Amino acid sequence: MKNVGEQDKRIRYLIAVLLVFTAILLNTAFAIAWAWVLLIPATIIAFSAAVGFCGLYKLLGINTCKINKS
Repeated sequence: MKNVGEQDKRIRYLIAVLLVFTAILLNTAFAIAWAWVLLIPATIIAFSAAVGFCGLYKLLGINTCKINKS
């Protein structure tokens, strides 16, 4: 069951892109670990936007997906 709405998806994609961009900027010898710390959540956020489901939303009872009740 989907629980991530269209506007929420766009915000998630934007956050994922910003995290990846920041990770690329941090891609130096000293900050390579921090780059991975940013890439892992970026992947999770982008995946949840792509499939339209967020496990944390499910646990908290949040649903931003508009449901047609007709």
